[in-house]
Amino acid sequence: MSTLPARAERRCHNAVNPLHSCLFFSPDLGAEMAKIGIEDPSAAYFATRAAAFGTVGAGTVSATFYNFNPVLVARHVPAVWETASPEVVLEARLRAADSTLRRLLGEEVIASDEMAEAARLALRATEACTPHARPLYAAHADLPVPEEPHLAFWHAATLLREHRGDAHLAALLAAGLDPLESLVSHTATGKGMAIRWILSSRGWRRTDWEAASDRLRKRGLLEAGEELALTEAGTALRAEVEEATDRMDIAPYEHLGADGVERLTELARGLLFTAAAAGAFPASATGRG
Repeated sequence: MSTLPARAERRCHNAVNPLHSCLFFSPDLGAEMAKIGIEDPSAAYFATRAAAFGTVGAGTVSATFYNFNPVLVARHVPAVWETASPEVVLEARLRAADSTLRRLLGEEVIASDEMAEAARLALRATEACTPHARPLYAAHADLPVPEEPHLAFWHAATLLREHRGDAHLAALLAAGLDPLESLVSHTATGKGMAIRWILSSRGWRRTDWEAASDRLRKRGLLEAGEELALTEAGTALRAEVEEATDRMDIAPYEHLGADGVERLTELARGLLFTAAAAGAFPASATGRG
């Protein structure tokens, strides 16, 4: 039984995670990757997120990223390592994280006591993260913690994100949702990404999407007809996926304690509002939960 307020861990994750994931939408990352010879956006994403593994092949990336078409992955991995080694990619990624956070938050916030406190709290939470059956988390946990507080915070946010992400994939697998069914059912909740963007960024075809939708309808999880809407059973299944993810991801936040989780959430939301004012993401991202 958790000692935290209901969904406190999810609220904290929703506040901290955008400060990790904003890197993947930052022009700074594209610029740094181009400097080392990786210009294709998909190649840059796969390399940036998989570099902690070392020179892995397409199978590892497809398995751990889950919802990308393996054909798209194989187009870029392992060939991308011939352009730049994982070590070079990781250095470029950290430079991009540094410039992105400095641009979005400003030098005063970067040097503030609040940033240092957020880094301490986030790193303390990661002390309770566990590596078993969490490959992306485990790979990133082997990386050194940067010295500068804003980069230490970004590193900790990365660990917390991958720890939860690995748990989420386990929950999807247990729910019997394959990679594309996971995307379709999430979009059907009304909280997912635009279909066109999913297909282009994940490498799937429209026929793949329709086939996955048909499989979900046959299971009674999607309503009949062209409108993408979950049935009562589908809604319940997606809720269970989120609740299972929460259960498997509770340890870092229990370790931090209710007061620590509340404070980290408060600090992260303050950083989000600053970044949102700089146009990093919509202000609504600061309050989801």
